[in-house]
Order: sequence, then structure tokens, then C-alpha cells
Amino acid sequence: MALSVSEGNEAAGEAADVREFWTRLGLPGLVDVHTHFMPEQVLKKVWAYFDAVGPLTGMEWPITYRHEEEQRVALLRDFGVRAFTAMLYPHKAGMAEWLCGWAADFARRTPDCLQTATLFPEEGVARYVREAVESGARIFKAHLQVGAYDPNDALLDPVWGLLADAGVPVVMHCGSGPVPGKHTGPEPVGRLLARHPRLRLVVAHMGMPEYADFLDLAERYGQVHLDTTMAFTDFSERFAPFPEREKARLLELTDRILLGTDFPNIPYPYAHQLQVLERLGLGDDWLRAVCHDNGARLFDLPAAPTPSS
Repeated sequence: MALSVSEGNEAAGEAADVREFWTRLGLPGLVDVHTHFMPEQVLKKVWAYFDAVGPLTGMEWPITYRHEEEQRVALLRDFGVRAFTAMLYPHKAGMAEWLCGWAADFARRTPDCLQTATLFPEEGVARYVREAVESGARIFKAHLQVGAYDPNDALLDPVWGLLADAGVPVVMHCGSGPVPGKHTGPEPVGRLLARHPRLRLVVAHMGMPEYADFLDLAERYGQVHLDTTMAFTDFSERFAPFPEREKARLLELTDRILLGTDFPNIPYPYAHQLQVLERLGLGDDWLRAVCHDNGARLFDLPAAPTPSS
């Protein structure tokens, strides 16, 4: 289904705003490590969850980019996102390998998408994770809240070692927002990192709402990164405000903070995530690192020409 004329005009205006943001910084575009693409039937279930999440959080969660897959890819390209991901995750055993296969195919037909994979504590997980890495997976997604599993499950131990050895980052939803899970929070992740300190862990949502605790882990373990997904936005600040006293630590960890947005599953325009990062007042060098350079370095992206002045 094509965008209507009014929707198309709105999208064009927003794309211009996003492009103005990174052009002004002298960047060749954006690197977004936390975007969602998944099989249509799975994504519709995810959207249905967000449609119903209002009673859980007391806040409505409208999906801003409820478009067909092709339109969503086109929007990210219009925004100037050089590289993005297909964050997908199972909620039960028997799904992860199938999702990995779908994501590998999506990456083959979408070259600006970093091939994404996922996992679940189940028999065979070490095999299909190894196969995903060997087939070119650049990033994994682990969702402790939705999957309701402990990252220290014995079935996953060889997987974390494999990913640490391969240097493949894992974006992990491990904070307790928007709703706590049995295994969310810094304690299980701290135990995991104590055993696998070389794991390239990317803490999704800055660890919302346990921001300070996850910043502690990033300071302790040099391979821990954090993504900005939904953090600092007007929406999240209402229920999980980022502590003012922790802002200085964002500068200290400049090289390990990555742009993430949660596109398309966000209740506000994409540009808002960029605007609130600028609103932090941490400077253009910080914005350049977070919105492009850190991700480009982490994934060894080829150099791209910067926009002419």
C-alpha cells in the first residue's frame, strides 16, 4: 500500500529535517543499530502488543511507521541511514533458527541492513548461532524481557563464548523498562560479563530505567556499549527519566554509545530521537560519534564521502 499524498509530504518533510541534522554535523549519514524488521506475521503480533501495552504502562503507544516493509526501508534510506539492523527475537523455543534464516535473506536483498540474528536457550542453539556467524551475521539480538530467559542459562554459555571470540556484537534488551521481567536488570548481566568479559554487549535503551547500573558495567567492561533507543525522548522521560547527575558519564563513555531508535515501533517521529540527543547539550563531537562514527567503526563500514559544505 503506497503512502497517501499527505503522508508522502509529511515523510518528505521529516526526511529533510533528519538530513539537515547529520549534514550540519558534517556526517555522511547515520548508523542506527536498533531498527526492527521481521517476518510480517511476527511484526503484526509485535504491533498488536504495543497496541495493547497502554494498560500496562498507563501510556498509549501508537506505531508511527506502520507501513509495508518496502516503504519502511525506503524511509530509512530517505533519512540517510547508511546502515541499520533487523532486530528480531523469539518468545519461545523453536523460533530463533527460523528468524535467523529470514533475517539472512532480508540482508541479502537489503544490502544496507547489517545481517542480524537472534537466539534462545534451547537445544541446538550453539549450532545455529555458529551457522549464522559463518553465514555473515554482523549483530545479534537477545531480548530477556520477551524471551523470559536468564542470560546465564547453561545452554547459552558456549554461545556467548563463540560470539566473544568472533567479535560479533549482541544488542540485549536487559533493562527493566517498560515492564520488568523475571531476568531483567543489571544483576544477571553482571554475572554474564564476569564470565565473558570480552563479549561485545550493546545494552539496549541505555539500560532503561537502571541507567546508572548499566553505565557502571560499561565502565567496568571495555566491550560494553549502550544504545540510545528511546532514551531521553519526551515519551520515555515521563516514566523513566534519565538522571541529570549521570549526564557527565555520557561524555566519559562517548566512544561506546551508539544511535538506536526502535524504528518503526516508536510513538513519535524518527527525528525526535535525534533532537533529544542534541538537547542533551553534550556537543557536536559527541553527536558525531554517537550518530555515526562509533557504529561505523564497530561494524567496519566502508568510508563514505561527507556532504559538501
